[in-house]
Amino acid sequence: MRKITAGLMLGAGIVVVASGLASAASWDERVFNSEHPHLHFAGIVKEGAAGIKALVARGGVLFSAKFTRADGAGRPDATQAIIPTKRIHGTNPAFSRLSGPDSSACASCHNQPFPGGAGDTVANAFVSEGFESAQFDSTDPTFSNERHTQAIFGDGLVELLGREMTADLQAERESAVKRAWASGKPVSVDLVSKGVRFGSITAKPDGVVDLSQIKGIDNDLIVRPFGRKGVFASIRQFTINALNAHHGMEASERFGARWTGTDDFDGSGVPNAITRGDVSALVAWQATLPPPGVKAHLPADWKAAAAKGVKEFDHLGCALCHVQTLPLKSMLFTDPGPYDTAGTLRAGEVKTPITIDLAKQPYAATLKRNARGEWLIPLFSDLKRHNMVDDQVKALGNEVLAQRFVERDVFMTPRLWGVGSTAPYGHRGNFHTLESIIAAHGGSARFARDAYLAATPQDQQDVIAFLRSLQIIDP
Repeated sequence: MRKITAGLMLGAGIVVVASGLASAASWDERVFNSEHPHLHFAGIVKEGAAGIKALVARGGVLFSAKFTRADGAGRPDATQAIIPTKRIHGTNPAFSRLSGPDSSACASCHNQPFPGGAGDTVANAFVSEGFESAQFDSTDPTFSNERHTQAIFGDGLVELLGREMTADLQAERESAVKRAWASGKPVSVDLVSKGVRFGSITAKPDGVVDLSQIKGIDNDLIVRPFGRKGVFASIRQFTINALNAHHGMEASERFGARWTGTDDFDGSGVPNAITRGDVSALVAWQATLPPPGVKAHLPADWKAAAAKGVKEFDHLGCALCHVQTLPLKSMLFTDPGPYDTAGTLRAGEVKTPITIDLAKQPYAATLKRNARGEWLIPLFSDLKRHNMVDDQVKALGNEVLAQRFVERDVFMTPRLWGVGSTAPYGHRGNFHTLESIIAAHGGSARFARDAYLAATPQDQQDVIAFLRSLQIIDP
């Protein structure tokens, strides 16, 4: 193992870890070298606001950086599985379009219209879990699930909403259990947070809770707002998964000695390829990305149509799932977060979390607030899963493999902020226009889809004008 020494300083003063790295020439192709070493988590917290600013800047560099074999990219002896999994046969190729690693940098896919945005169909990923050799023969859904690259602008706000909703739902469960025990009678409660209903539960006097009526969320009542299926609770968890799957860069907090008994689980020859501090830099950059907004300087006809379109959007029932705004009580983003599980750094595993006040970001001044002082986050989603397929409308029901035990025809309500910048559409990116993806809505959204198709051509175009006005703004 290479010698680890701490105490070097980066930018505004972030403590870094120099892992025995050789001196860097000015043309060095590596991402991590003596000039740009790994970050040390404990040192980040000590540096205060200046350290946070430098951390975000470093995260932006890492997001666009092209990882090399010398950095540890490639995972020759491991698979893309989110649980550390050794290959049974052979060595993984440097790049594999289907099982990954499939890109050198995060920004290779998340790049439209800017780094952090979505991607065209050519940037689609293929996800699956637990394959022991991780090489596929075809793109048929029998082998993997295809995913269109999503934009990550505003993700810090999305995670905070998920945390608050989780806290609300779990508090309702706890209250029901206490009331049932005290009264000696079953207590049924609706699970509602921020106006979104997630079904109901019934607590019995003996402490048993009937979970059979929960809707759109896992039985642990954790809102997981990330991923097409709503299966990741935090930016950090998603980042660790993506680093391994897409780049073969394995984070030490999941693939390191604590869980695997070695600092080089993937056999890349580079121990501890991604440190906890490196992950925190990527998380900080993503968490501080501004939310999408409304396209400025719209032509007069577009502006008029969009104003009518937002009303028609509500009238058709689209806003019942694509909720225009969700209220957020606190803008304090902490890393690590409160709801991650083993393999992702957890709040109880650090002395002090990194804290970023998103209320101090320039974009905060553009957000409206309600009478209670809560921030109104215009994401156009309820952060809930819904069935999107029925017997007549099946276009979104192509998958064969379940992902993280979520039904194959169930998906998280997409956030529509920025939708005008993220074509093509759908979880596979195989719908080229907004009209075509609207027509593909079945299942729980069938009523809104039918209402749209029954509307006048002008009303339909007004809705499209409104949606096209929701764009990712140059940060």
